[in-house]
Amino acid sequence: MRPTQLPLPSTSGWGGRRAGAGRKAAPHANVAHHRRPLHAARHPVHVTWRAVSGLASLRGIEVLPELVASIAKASSEAFRVVHFSIQDDHLHLVVEASDRSALRLGLQGLGVRLARATNRVLRRSGRVLGDRYHARALRTPREVKHALAYVLQNFKKHQRFAATLLDPCSSAVWFDGFRERAPLPLAAAPVRAPHTWLCRVGWRRHGLLSAQARPAPR
Repeated sequence: MRPTQLPLPSTSGWGGRRAGAGRKAAPHANVAHHRRPLHAARHPVHVTWRAVSGLASLRGIEVLPELVASIAKASSEAFRVVHFSIQDDHLHLVVEASDRSALRLGLQGLGVRLARATNRVLRRSGRVLGDRYHARALRTPREVKHALAYVLQNFKKHQRFAATLLDPCSSAVWFDGFRERAPLPLAAAPVRAPHTWLCRVGWRRHGLLSAQARPAPR
């Protein structure tokens, strides 16, 4: 017998290009899901990462030490956290990486560490970081200086009356670039020394930071 061509069954509507398809953005997401740009190893990166809504403050007395410990363990030869500040519902980082892949993998690993530490302390499960991180390459000495001031003094932006000059929930106490040369703490720094010229030397061409300054909006 000759084979007979049977009609294909109609689809149920799944698959294919259609309006509204694809991964849905997280609530309050503000970073589009586009391909990340190429990364040059000579450029530090300012990263902003927001937590999910309804989570306890990241500056809490139980959560904060675990987050700092997670940051301390996240650096490697190819990826370094050189500065950070932790706010109630987000955190700021200044990082360095050898290339785009190292930057992506380093931040992914850090995100996993932060989520596990937070969930362990708060005895919960689920997401901790709400959406994609925002990353901005710092290409000039002035950009780096502004980013350092914004990250290390960020708590003054959110707390109108700051009781201290330096934020204890940041790496500011290990930073040696303030005009007011505060003594460094005895504890080992949870951040790595910068390798890029911009973070080590370049930004200082525009003068040291003031510990009393309040950062301007980005």
